[in-house]
Amino acid sequence: MSVVPDKTTSSSLSTEELMNRYVLGNYGRFPVAFARGEGVWLWSEEGRRYLDFSSGVAVCSLGHSPQVMVEALAAQAAELIHCSNLYWVRQQAELARFVVETMMERPGKAFFCNSGAEANDGLIKLARKRAWEKYGAESGKNVVVTCRQSFHGRTLGGIAATGQEKVKVGFDPLLPGFLHMPFNDPATLREAVTEKTAAILFEPVQGEGGIHVATPEFFAEAARLRDEFDLLLMFDEVQCGAGRTGDWCGWRTVLAGSGAAVEPDAVSWAKGFAGGFPMGALWVADEHAAAMGPGTHGSTFGGTPLACAVALAVLGEIGDGGVLANVKRQESRIREAVATWDFPVLSELRGVGLMLGFVLDAQAMADVPGFAASGKTPSIFVVNAAREAGLLTVPAGETVVRWLPPLNVTDAEVDEALAVFHGVLSTLSGR
Repeated sequence: MSVVPDKTTSSSLSTEELMNRYVLGNYGRFPVAFARGEGVWLWSEEGRRYLDFSSGVAVCSLGHSPQVMVEALAAQAAELIHCSNLYWVRQQAELARFVVETMMERPGKAFFCNSGAEANDGLIKLARKRAWEKYGAESGKNVVVTCRQSFHGRTLGGIAATGQEKVKVGFDPLLPGFLHMPFNDPATLREAVTEKTAAILFEPVQGEGGIHVATPEFFAEAARLRDEFDLLLMFDEVQCGAGRTGDWCGWRTVLAGSGAAVEPDAVSWAKGFAGGFPMGALWVADEHAAAMGPGTHGSTFGGTPLACAVALAVLGEIGDGGVLANVKRQESRIREAVATWDFPVLSELRGVGLMLGFVLDAQAMADVPGFAASGKTPSIFVVNAAREAGLLTVPAGETVVRWLPPLNVTDAEVDEALAVFHGVLSTLSGR
């Protein structure tokens, strides 16, 4: 028996009430609704201003409503919004050229979709299709090795690839053919790889798993295994790529100065790639691109003229506006300031560029007044405290608070965030 919904006018309901009534409850949401954004600032519906160091979880690369995006959206929308991939799309070709020549600086081909999960599904399909064509179905060369604490999206393929059990619960049977190995453990990685392995896939900087940075030794062993077993080495740069670390490619920042010269066979991006417009992308080295021929993969809305025009505008601003240099400079400023802090609840600052994780001491947090009664994890408890103080941050696992500010964040904005967060940690430490 159907029930006619209560037709209470929307103006009489709060945003929270409307969402609880009509939107699927698959997110745990913080208790605030935003009405406007400008740069690094967000304003709630009640008019309170917040310093946003979450950037939509590493999405708003240039902050909220940057002029370069506004102009690109308006100009391209007035010309052509959507065109089927059954035709040539100029904006898509120009964006692919940018990916190949500027970001990767290596011959290859690009594919555009709508999200990081879709991009990673594309990588998985590439690895299996390439192995199938080269070795045949009877070879069984279809296993993809990933890492524990990883996160590769919430499609069925993405959760099968992800090395966190909490995302898999209730979704059996999962897509088979994945092994999850400890991150940064070259010896165990070598033990896991066999002739059945089609690819190794990992994040150069793990995001959701707690801001863990891959070591040069782990990169080097993965590259050796790639060569020995003729598999694909694939990097998930959905969160750490497109300038977030201070370089176009996060693995290059991580490996800088190490002497390790490792290059992948395929890479995925999303999040900040188009500054907040839905866009996912992947790059495949030329020698493997033929595996994804006509009919193997597609996306109705992937690579539209509008999406590509916006991505080009955002990436162009990152490349030409001194933004990459700013990322590295601001990381240095943040690290210099935090090095002077002495709070029992803070044990470590880790990460690269403007993908930073404040690691909380769980034992010290247990002594914080109100923490035990809250029922929250340390990270969510501190994120809530920072939000109440006017600073938006993001949890990463149970004990890490992420800072993911816009890549063009200013000195004054960083200084304000440092002051606010210092005050929060000071209060939690009873000072």
